[in-house]
Amino acid sequence: MLITIIAFILILSVLVFAHELGHFWTAKKFGAKAEEFGFGFPPRLFGWKKKDGKRRFFWGNGEEESEDTIWSLNWIPIGGFVKIKGEDGESKADPESFASKKPWQRGIILSAGVAMNVLLCIVCLIIAFMLGAPQIIENDDQIVKDPKIQVMSVLDNSPADSAGVTMGDVIVSIDGQFFNNTSEVQAYMAEKGDQEVVVAIERLGEQLEYKITAELISETGNAGLGVGLVKTGIVSYPWYKSIWLGLKGTWNMFSQIIVAFATIIKNAFTGEEVGADIAGPVGIAVITGRVARMGISYILQFTALLSMNLAIINFLPLPALDGGRVLFLIIEKIRGRAVNQKVEQIVHTIGFVLLMLLIVVVTGKDIWQFRESFINLWHGVFG
Repeated sequence: MLITIIAFILILSVLVFAHELGHFWTAKKFGAKAEEFGFGFPPRLFGWKKKDGKRRFFWGNGEEESEDTIWSLNWIPIGGFVKIKGEDGESKADPESFASKKPWQRGIILSAGVAMNVLLCIVCLIIAFMLGAPQIIENDDQIVKDPKIQVMSVLDNSPADSAGVTMGDVIVSIDGQFFNNTSEVQAYMAEKGDQEVVVAIERLGEQLEYKITAELISETGNAGLGVGLVKTGIVSYPWYKSIWLGLKGTWNMFSQIIVAFATIIKNAFTGEEVGADIAGPVGIAVITGRVARMGISYILQFTALLSMNLAIINFLPLPALDGGRVLFLIIEKIRGRAVNQKVEQIVHTIGFVLLMLLIVVVTGKDIWQFRESFINLWHGVFG
């Protein structure tokens, strides 16, 4: 349980830190003062700042004035934030204010967090491919670590589907027999015919066992469980190949997430089920704990996936998100003058409240869906 908590906090902190670092760096480049860069969220534990040309350490929230950025460590150890002078639209006459910058400069500052999350996704995938990433093994000549027979697909209403086998499950053994490749599994099942077999499965670190009776599969003409199997393993690459694979993997993640969002939006308008596979903070924490037990390569790929999700969600043109603020800049550019600051603040406030309500709803769904894991997580934290 401690592994789950530590991994969740570290991954989330890296994601948010990278995002806020983008805002911080570009604000500094364009001359906007970053008043505070906080690790974690307030209340503040301690901070350090520059005063009279010297770095000064202080406790709590007592001191706000600083010649440069206040660097702070805060009590809630998740993520971080950057406070930029004038980001609320005030102090337009102050050259250090965000509000005094040209629309294109403000647009870059607002978009830089998303860009950093995309960059983090690329870096995580490059490192993962260098260390060794899970891949389908197409021939037995490749040198791989941790080879597995994995379920790639499950036919609807097949014996495996009825038993509860899902895509991504690892076939550990059948009737205690271990297999080197998918051909051996298929040969064994053809030999067993319609007899019941005991299939040992590994799913996200959990060991499961199913008793399944094979049936004649019309698609193959042979007795089987109704699953598509592939051999997977950890394959590592030299750095120059890893760069290309990291870029390619990032594009694939981006495309798949966009398609998933489009499907959610379509379902919302057509009345189909929405949100069954959407995870909130509790769901992510539970999944993080499972991934953490699978190794560093899986953690890096999971971090890359979360980072790309964060980038895309943040750039949606919705109030309170970076994309929503960029949308107001575009409107300002088209109209030739800024939207009334009070109106924009009200819109962002309403958007923030709705976003928090959505998080509460999704978190409630998570708690119900992962109730056993949540109870264990709760006891692990509070005893």
